[in-house]
Amino acid sequence: MNRTVRKPRVAGFALFTLFLTAVFVALGVWQLQRRTAKHELIAALTERLAKAPVALPPSSQWAALNPARDEFRRVSFSAIYAALPDAMVYSSGSAVRKDASGPGTWAFLPARLPSGEMVVIDAGFVENTMQDRTVEDRAVKKLVTGQPVALTGYLRFPELPGWLTPAENRDKRLWFVRDHPGIASALGWGTVAPFYVDLEQPVPENGIPRPGPLDVHLKDDHLQYAITWFTLAGAVLIAFAVWVRGRRRSGTPP
Repeated sequence: MNRTVRKPRVAGFALFTLFLTAVFVALGVWQLQRRTAKHELIAALTERLAKAPVALPPSSQWAALNPARDEFRRVSFSAIYAALPDAMVYSSGSAVRKDASGPGTWAFLPARLPSGEMVVIDAGFVENTMQDRTVEDRAVKKLVTGQPVALTGYLRFPELPGWLTPAENRDKRLWFVRDHPGIASALGWGTVAPFYVDLEQPVPENGIPRPGPLDVHLKDDHLQYAITWFTLAGAVLIAFAVWVRGRRRSGTPP
């Protein structure tokens, strides 16, 4: 009777061990695949950031732009900052700006092209740790002159809010995600380009807001995670082997 009961127990434990091992190995392989994809992304973005700026694509080509091919493309163009309410977007630190590693806000402003279309500009970083609206107002007021400005920056595409993203504060015109179409709709900017421009230059005389060049330094710890998952897979197999060996030594039928 005991022998009959023990055999299914060992078989069940063996199946459970194989299941866990397969899961851990699959997770390890997945991390290696993500590492390869991350390296390809870093290489592609580094290449785009190093290229000389090109003219901003005309509006007839905007619908064909996509993040996989056009994110971080450097562009140069002329525009006039519109006399409309600006927005500030909270940042806990940037993955592409070494000079903006701490908390603050990005100044988002609408600008009108000579052809009439509206493009949203991330005019730069403001060290506004308390998300103070008066600090932002002082920073952006001098930018809205009514005169054309030669701008150079990078094409960026909107972010989607996550489950834990705080809701925007309309009174402070404060957002927690770079959703420029949503910001434009809320603040009455009208129809805007499907991308926004992360400004590289010009830099205001006092450096606020602070635009600047982008530099890819994305977190790359997938190899560590892969090693962890493979180690767990090996540990599970070893634990099972030790358990079976112990049963045999004790005389318990396998």
